[in-house]
Amino acid sequence: MPATDSSKTVALLARQGAARERLRQAVDAAGGNVVLEADPVELDLATLAGIGAQAVLVALEPAVEDALVALEPVLESPDLLVIFDEADLAARRDGWEAQRWIRHLAAKLHGHDDVLPPGREHDIDFSAQLQPGRPAALQQAHAGIDADLALGGETVDLAPQLPPDLPPPLPAVEAPPAPAPWEDGSAALAWDEPAPWERAAPALEPEAPAAAPAVPPPLPEPSAWTLADDAPATPGPAPAAAPPPLPDFSNLSLVELEPVDTGAPVAKGAVLVLAGIGGPDAVRKLLGALPAGFPQPVLVQLRLDGGRYDNLVKQMARVSPVPVALAMPGDAVAPGSAYVLPDGVGVEPAGNGLRFIDAGPGHEPVEALPPTESAVLVLSGAEPARMDAVLALAARGAYVAGQALDGCYDPTAARMLEAGGAPLAAPAMLANQLVARLG
Repeated sequence: MPATDSSKTVALLARQGAARERLRQAVDAAGGNVVLEADPVELDLATLAGIGAQAVLVALEPAVEDALVALEPVLESPDLLVIFDEADLAARRDGWEAQRWIRHLAAKLHGHDDVLPPGREHDIDFSAQLQPGRPAALQQAHAGIDADLALGGETVDLAPQLPPDLPPPLPAVEAPPAPAPWEDGSAALAWDEPAPWERAAPALEPEAPAAAPAVPPPLPEPSAWTLADDAPATPGPAPAAAPPPLPDFSNLSLVELEPVDTGAPVAKGAVLVLAGIGGPDAVRKLLGALPAGFPQPVLVQLRLDGGRYDNLVKQMARVSPVPVALAMPGDAVAPGSAYVLPDGVGVEPAGNGLRFIDAGPGHEPVEALPPTESAVLVLSGAEPARMDAVLALAARGAYVAGQALDGCYDPTAARMLEAGGAPLAAPAMLANQLVARLG
């Protein structure tokens, strides 16, 4: 797409290779104008500052992380739009996924939220055409239509070519039952053969007489009964031993156990950060504005297509005054740290704190947070379906806020929060509000 007066000037920072080539094509297709294309390792701060670009597109990979730290004085300018992309994903992105990313890039560059494919903006609103009542029958729908006129006058011309009407099929005639052999003269039996009813049945073996039931011997007369005291007794089964008596529990009482003090600090609440497409830049600015020693743990849940959460931890650790780690199931949530939650890792209450757990697709970390000691921040690309749970937590006393629409790549969830009464602010301002409320 040729550059126009409305094109955004873009500086493309990527190492030479397939990722840089595809990102350049994406910027051109999205209506951007690449004014600088350079390897971040070889680029100096003065050149980037002097080019006057309105946006910077960075292809992230481990080899350029140190160089990006040196360029941060320019990248952190509030007037500069910074977009990050994973270099390995950009090199492999193709087809439908590439077109989808171009639409999102165009929305980011030009400050709108139209990310639908071409033609979808003219979708028909079928709900406006619905009418009450039963639908018309087929005969009613075609009443008054001249079939010959509707077919262009071809019915009469094609009639001779149609096959003639076939006569109706004859009714099925049920065959009469076959006559018995003695009713049909042609099937008479020979005189020297016995008739079927005269044939002797096969001889059966004579059954043995049933055995008479055994008759018990008669009992002796009562007068003949005697007491056999000295007769030997027949040994029988030994009687079961009597169970031991149950102990008396009537005097027992419950004793309160003292909690075990491991000496490790416990986080009773947390700050949950929800983000998605366009979220890495907002998360960097949020964590970079937090002061060292911020007491509450920060849980960052940012969906990545490639799942490279270890790289995200490294990138955030370079700008965050608080330590950043990858959340692992079974670990306790420690205060004063930031954690990146990969896919399949959630959080649940444990004792008087929180811990990380293995979680399935339906797990919602928002529901595990204690409201009065927690906060939820909604940044670019957060999932709109989760906003009901976020607003419900806000109604119970949690601090909930979203990213300001200006500069937000995907503001759908932030708009839902705003409609629910939650405040919106820039990522750095959100960090200041966290410190004032929870610091």
